[in-house]
Amino acid sequence: MFLVFATVDASAGYKGITAFLVEKGAAGFTVGRKEDKLGIRASSTCELIFDECEVAAAQVLGEVGKGYKIAIETLNEGRIGIGAQMLGLAEGAWNHAAKYARERKQFGKPIVDFQAMQFQLAEMATDIEAARLLTYNAARLKDAQLDFRKEAAMCKYFASQTAERVASLAVEVFGGSGFVRDFPVEKLYRDAKIGKIYEGTSFMQLATIAKLTL
Repeated sequence: MFLVFATVDASAGYKGITAFLVEKGAAGFTVGRKEDKLGIRASSTCELIFDECEVAAAQVLGEVGKGYKIAIETLNEGRIGIGAQMLGLAEGAWNHAAKYARERKQFGKPIVDFQAMQFQLAEMATDIEAARLLTYNAARLKDAQLDFRKEAAMCKYFASQTAERVASLAVEVFGGSGFVRDFPVEKLYRDAKIGKIYEGTSFMQLATIAKLTL
């Protein structure tokens, strides 16, 4: 089953967007090629092809013209999930980096004994904890059925920024080994990039935050 958003009245702008439920195998509907992506490659992303595909009124989800409202409400909630996803990614990258720093030796001692490495890992851990608190707070507000739009945008924005930064630094902790696929941090670095793009780009999160705070 596919959830499809389509415009039934282009002259109405976003008020013409409607949500439809379309079953796989419906006449005129096919799944196209799988995208060859930079990251999150375990999650398939494919083009959907509609060629004279007709849907019945019973396949409308909600009401005609209310698709935009459904999409926005879904995005508002989904941003908390993306914040949590990016938080987990950042934690994973930090754990790999810290473990490697304890094991890798240079000049006769583990690189974690060098203050520069300690400071880098400490900054990464601090950003991760801040992302965790923002994400948990947004989830708390949603569970309490309070307005969480601003907090969801903040947690998604900050957690995605943190994930990309921490994953990048984790690659640097590994040095040349971080640049090859024998170690997991290069994958986490690639996966982190999508956090700043889907469920609303970082610019969209900043626009939402500004709208709700200024």
